Amino acid sequence: MAKKGAAKSFVIVILLAAAIAGVFVYKKISTRNSLAAQIAALSSRGAPPKSIEDLRKAIALYEKKIEQNVKDAAQTGSYWKILGSRLVDRKLYGEAMEALERAAEYYPEDESVHYLLGLSAGNLAQSEYFEPARQEEHFSVAERAYLRALTIDDRYGKALYGISILYVFALGRPAEAVPYLRRFLEINTSDTDAMFVLANAYFQLGETQNAVDLYDTIITITKDAAKKRQAETNRAEVLSRSYG
Repeated sequence: MAKKGAAKSFVIVILLAAAIAGVFVYKKISTRNSLAAQIAALSSRGAPPKSIEDLRKAIALYEKKIEQNVKDAAQTGSYWKILGSRLVDRKLYGEAMEALERAAEYYPEDESVHYLLGLSAGNLAQSEYFEPARQEEHFSVAERAYLRALTIDDRYGKALYGISILYVFALGRPAEAVPYLRRFLEINTSDTDAMFVLANAYFQLGETQNAVDLYDTIITITKDAAKKRQAETNRAEVLSRSYG
């Protein structure tokens, strides 16, 4: 019963967000129509105003309405972004993609929107139910979204890590991941998760010593016993496969 209640509540949240967005769109259209009528009314014949005073009135009215439209659009974009983020949290990646694509229409320069879109597309692509062509299409969306986020902010850590995971584990293109991982580790110098990914990339590229050096670093700096054991195991396996 608890799960059904939670699911019902979440559906209500989605419907509410969609309804709110719809209201803003309706208000925007209504405002534009009303604005046109009010400007036309300033002239006795319903034509654009001609006198300087009437033109000034029309401009003031227009500027006020435009400012409100901008605020409405910003609020609508925020709702789509929040909805997309909540859907990602619940691992509802298909629905999240739709919401985040709408958010990107309002906020094309928001790197976090593009990152979340990349994360959603990448996870959705790995579904076993997709045909290879569909899977490739979603991986392509993920790559473009991550790259767009990094075009906006080339030090955005989540996108640097996200595209690296995509290249190393999903697309089999480890060489392309290396510069992103290096940049990530320049910023986050003690992030052992990124070190594991970079060591894996080096191993795939046949750069054994670089991989071993990274595992040595992890063993030295980590306080997590499980990570230390994993690094020791990986180090031994790399050496065994390379020199055994």
